[in-house]
Amino acid sequence: MSQQESQAIVHTGHPTPGTYFKVALILSAITAIEVGVFYITALGKGIIPVLTVLSIAKFALVAMFYMHLKFDHKLFTTLFLSGLALAMIVVFALISLFQFFV
Repeated sequence: MSQQESQAIVHTGHPTPGTYFKVALILSAITAIEVGVFYITALGKGIIPVLTVLSIAKFALVAMFYMHLKFDHKLFTTLFLSGLALAMIVVFALISLFQFFV
């Protein structure tokens, strides 16, 4: 391969600064919605699932774009999600052990 051919190779698949800016705007909007939801007294205890869903959406965006899981090899995503699932299982086991679900 000549030097001219090797310089012509362009790597694609990584987000541009504009993409990061859009993700930051979306994260800011979700945060504003979370703050607004906190002040809605009519939700009562229904605020917990609403805030949980919004937090999961923010977590997914951060993991996909800022941790580059969307563009990396699927093995890294699998390893990350496996560790996350194990951590969730441990948390729920400890919560049930101390009878917070009763």
